[in-house]
Amino acid sequence: MKTELMDDFNVPKKVISAVFKDINRANQILGGNQITVQAVAALFKTYPREKYTIVDVGCGDGSMLKRIVQYCRKQNVVVSCIGIDLNAHAITIGKASCIDFPEIQFLQKDILSLTSDEISCDILLCTLTMHHFTDNEIPIFLNQFAKLSTLGVVINDLQRSAFAYYLFKLFSIIFINTKIAKTDGLISISKGFRKQELIAFSKALPEVVHQIRWRWAFRYLWLMQTSIQDTSYE
Repeated sequence: MKTELMDDFNVPKKVISAVFKDINRANQILGGNQITVQAVAALFKTYPREKYTIVDVGCGDGSMLKRIVQYCRKQNVVVSCIGIDLNAHAITIGKASCIDFPEIQFLQKDILSLTSDEISCDILLCTLTMHHFTDNEIPIFLNQFAKLSTLGVVINDLQRSAFAYYLFKLFSIIFINTKIAKTDGLISISKGFRKQELIAFSKALPEVVHQIRWRWAFRYLWLMQTSIQDTSYE
């Protein structure tokens, strides 16, 4: 399986910034980030609190957290957000792009190196990040996600689909400017998931509720409720 070009931390910051713009444009057009926002809103409704702490793993430039904060401001929900990424350039870009969002802070850390005493949260997000992990790594990350989140985990990732692959080729001709985003987009889809694969991964966490649903455009939303004991799939 090919490695995505953005996984190379030697890619210059200027190039990474341009790629983030492409990714954000695609998410805006296709509604990708809204999937995560809706899942977070559902957790808010299920577990009403005065304040929530949200961690975004593989946060990139922080665009997902900005959407969350914008939603929370409209709903008068108090939230504190932490974006975590291994890429130093992503953290720098994120801090600059979120200067008007004091609710958001950034950490250049490996999520596996953190303990619940260091970064416990109510809700943990993982958007378009899990497909970067190998099949052997995924259970390790999932176990860590469940340990760090007191209410739930929201995973939003790609469906592996030949149809999606060729549609993205057409989409990228019009809407994607950078070669890296065009190339990585196709690699990402080829490294995406089928529903049965996600269900199989979920079996390693029988102590939480799992809801795995298909969403447009060719995404899977995996919502884990870590404070309840039971399992269900829809």
